[in-house]
Formats: sequence, C-alpha cells, structure tokens
Amino acid sequence: MHQKRKTIPKLWALPRTGTKYLAVSDHNQRTSIPLIIVLRDMLKLVQTKKELKGLLYNKQIKVNTRIVKEGNFPIQLFDTLTLVDAKKNYRAIIKGKRIAFEEISDKENAIRVYKVINKKILAAKKVQINLDGGRNLITNEKINPGDFVVISSDNKISKIITLKKDVEVIAIQGKHLGKEGKIKEIFKEGENTIATITHGKEEVKVNLNNLYAKI
Repeated sequence: MHQKRKTIPKLWALPRTGTKYLAVSDHNQRTSIPLIIVLRDMLKLVQTKKELKGLLYNKQIKVNTRIVKEGNFPIQLFDTLTLVDAKKNYRAIIKGKRIAFEEISDKENAIRVYKVINKKILAAKKVQINLDGGRNLITNEKINPGDFVVISSDNKISKIITLKKDVEVIAIQGKHLGKEGKIKEIFKEGENTIATITHGKEEVKVNLNNLYAKI
C-alpha cells in the first residue's frame, strides 16, 4: 500500500519532490512513519527494500525492544528503534516541527513513555489501561486517562506521570509544536483545559490534550 508523496504529513522530514509514491504503515497511518521510510529515507541506514528485508529476516531490527518482521511496521513519536548487530539505538523525537531520530543509550532504549487513553475495571479490582499506539496493560496501579506511564523493557510500569505544575512536557500538536518546558499552571478556558508552560524565557499556552510528558 502506498500514498502520494505530496500528501505525506508535515511531520515527516522528507522533501515533497522525488518519487511519486511512498510506503504506508501497516496501521496507525495518521500518526506513524513506516519502518522502510525511517531506515532508508531518513536515517539512510539501508539503501533498498531488499536490504531491509534481509535485516528483518535475521531479526536485526527492534522497535520498543521487540523484534519486528514487517518493512511497513509503524514508527510513532517517542518509539525506540534498535539495530541489533550494529548496537545502535534511536528515539523518534520532534525537532524543528518535524519528526527526527536521536541516537540514545541502551539504558534510555529500555524505557518508553505512553499516554493512557482509556481504562477498564476488570475482576479482582484489576485495571486494563489502553495506551496510545494500541498497547494494553493489566495493572493494580491507580491510573486515570490522560496520565502517562513509563514502561520498562520487561513490560512493567516504572513510573506514573500526571500532568500538573512543574511536570516537564513537550507540545506534540498545534501552533506550539515542539516547544517544551515545565507546566506553570493549568486552567479552564471555555470548554478546553489549558496549560501554561515555560519555554526558555517565554511562556506559552497550550491545550492540555496537545502535551506529552517527558521522561
């Protein structure tokens, strides 16, 4: 499955000129970039789809510490990407209002922050939380939708983050995309919940739904 290059999201750090069509992620197409695009066109770690298939066949690619097998596997913001034999790790970040990839350590690669988008009470007072990106976890922790959880490589919650004063955040949508800082205050503005964050020497107002917790 493919899409026209001129229709790719603005977050993709790719030119609008070149081959007419580009690959599409297997799922989460609106919020992700397919693995082939990341490795070939952005990081330039492979030259061809055939080269990527060889790496996948030999279990050389991991996303969020799990081996992947599909060239169109979706890479989302804050996902971690590992090349096993090369011993290289990368995290998807926002840089200059575009998705970029920064090299990270093995320690940093072992954790990933997710937003809780829903929860369901199960038997024995256990809770199933639904995370952005389609991941689900069963937990006994007290967690609410809108909170963020830090997940370690053993699939356990190592930290819960609630957006409040002094929490470090980054804007992932809207006109302040990419701006980061600490929350100064949270207040209602009509039907919206707004956070004022300190960004360098300035203060900006951002819809709370457009913010993501930083580790």
